Amino acid sequence: MTRHKQKIYDVFFLNRSPVDKEENKSKRNKQPWPTKNAMQQVYENNLWGSGTSDFYSGEGSHKPEILKPYIETLIAFLTSFKNPISVCDLGCGDFNVGKELVVYTKKIVAVDIVPELIERNKEKYKARNLEFLCVDIAKDMLPVADCAILRQVLQHISNDEVKQVARKLSGYKYVIVTEHLPNKDFNPNLDIISGQGTRLKKNSGIKLLEPPFNLEIVEKRELLKIVDAHGIIVTTLYMMN
Repeated sequence: MTRHKQKIYDVFFLNRSPVDKEENKSKRNKQPWPTKNAMQQVYENNLWGSGTSDFYSGEGSHKPEILKPYIETLIAFLTSFKNPISVCDLGCGDFNVGKELVVYTKKIVAVDIVPELIERNKEKYKARNLEFLCVDIAKDMLPVADCAILRQVLQHISNDEVKQVARKLSGYKYVIVTEHLPNKDFNPNLDIISGQGTRLKKNSGIKLLEPPFNLEIVEKRELLKIVDAHGIIVTTLYMMN
């Protein structure tokens, strides 16, 4: 080997080895961000898109072909009762969906983990029967209501956090869960780090009745299924007690 080639070899191979090992070690030891920080980053950096507002919860909360049938389905459910029921919107996001349901409820409490988002929602949406709260749905006590709505929320959080949420759902009579699932056979409930992404990247999705969640219910009813380019968006009603 010539002196010139030896020098190149030393620079690009020998000298890189310690750095590469440290980088790999760093990646292995990488700790996930707290969910609050991760979700704040999503909105600060427009990781779900920018739309036309300062806070944007993604096309799943704004795309008409996804939004319209969902809202119609929820209105049909809410108006099926003789008297309006109370609702807790767990993970309300920018409230572009929830705003359409307020008039059909006795009261709606909308919660999210991002404090700046909640403050913005308080300023933008006002109604006698509407309240916004900053809540970590995995760690904090959940507001009391007849019905809980979780719309494409669990798909973004880790299995540990999903388990923490699931344990609290028995406090509601009705739970309506919407999840983005693969449109082919998949291995459910693979774990992820809480944040922007979903289990779709692992060809997985949330099934609350299966391990490790094992949600106990009285009855299950599929309310809506929407096929899109990435999979199937399924809305399911669980009757809890």
